[in-house]
Amino acid sequence: MAVESSIAEKLKMMWSLQQIDSQLDEIQILKGELPMEVSDLEDEVAGLETRIKKLKTNLKESEQEVAKMQTTAKEAEANIKRYQKQLEEVKNNREYEALQKEIELAKLDIQLSEKKTREAKVLLDTKKDNLTVAEARMEVKQKELDAKKVELQGIIEKTEQEETRLRALSEKARHGIEERLLNAYDKTRRTYRNGLAVVTVERNSCGGCFNNVPPQIQLEIGVHKKIIACEHCGRILVDHSIAYPGVEVEA
Repeated sequence: MAVESSIAEKLKMMWSLQQIDSQLDEIQILKGELPMEVSDLEDEVAGLETRIKKLKTNLKESEQEVAKMQTTAKEAEANIKRYQKQLEEVKNNREYEALQKEIELAKLDIQLSEKKTREAKVLLDTKKDNLTVAEARMEVKQKELDAKKVELQGIIEKTEQEETRLRALSEKARHGIEERLLNAYDKTRRTYRNGLAVVTVERNSCGGCFNNVPPQIQLEIGVHKKIIACEHCGRILVDHSIAYPGVEVEA
């Protein structure tokens, strides 16, 4: 009788743990995909912040480059005026030709600077557009993130006390169960989305996968001489005397 009592007690503890963990699962279902969505949005916002920072740096560099080319053109224009004034004072053809050459070179510098400035301004406008798009997307994603955080925080505040209580109960319930059974229990819970590792036999079927449980197996489950798992899904099977003690089962 001691062995039977021991197995029955283990089954009761496993069933009790399952009930507690199922309530915790319900809280997680209530949160839904929100924690993951918040995490993904936080990553996206962080990525956009980095992109915007880089775009602003590139934009500033491009603006400085445009300003530099414009300065070069102005300096060339000033040089041309200076060379033209010097032309009035030349004393021989060699000086005249040298100044004319300098003027031509300065004019080429102006043309090159103006060409580079036009190209740089086109690129600058593109960078400004990219920055505007990134900032707009950042604003949208930040608002979405803030809304999701508020929603998640509301659920957390509503369920936090109950979740803390259930986690404490779950931890306490686990203390009385041997490690071998706990490992099998945890593995089974991870295997199935509904988290059910301990189920009852309902209408001659496994309460987890709904496959038929043979009469002989049901008899063995009912005498509590050993822990029996469903041959189809591996969930631990318990009878109604374990799950609902004192409640009569309808024939």
